[in-house]
Amino acid sequence: MQLSKSEEQLMQYLWQLNTAFMKDLLDAYPDPKPATTTVATLLKRMADKGYITYKTYGKSREYYPLIKKKAYFSKHVNTLISNFFNDSASQFASFFTQETNLTKTQLEELRALIDKEIEKK
Repeated sequence: MQLSKSEEQLMQYLWQLNTAFMKDLLDAYPDPKPATTTVATLLKRMADKGYITYKTYGKSREYYPLIKKKAYFSKHVNTLISNFFNDSASQFASFFTQETNLTKTQLEELRALIDKEIEKK
């Protein structure tokens, strides 16, 4: 189950903070800040989906992620490749390199990363 755009934004703040109380999360938002009840609802949905959990201290809850940012992003990219590029990494790479206006330097850096991965295998 994926995160909604609002949940993903909140998750970004939680990844940055590592652990956070409601006040910390609200402080992370730019103005105008969302209502406390809105953030509480998002946190409950994220916990129900298994992305976060919390420790209770009296009436306060300290939230923390159960999934690392890299793992979430990796799953997201793999789903994108599967759904939009027929499970073809080469179709994805072709689209990515042709449609994103990368500079020559960026393409060379990308090639160096791919060459390094090829050497590992």
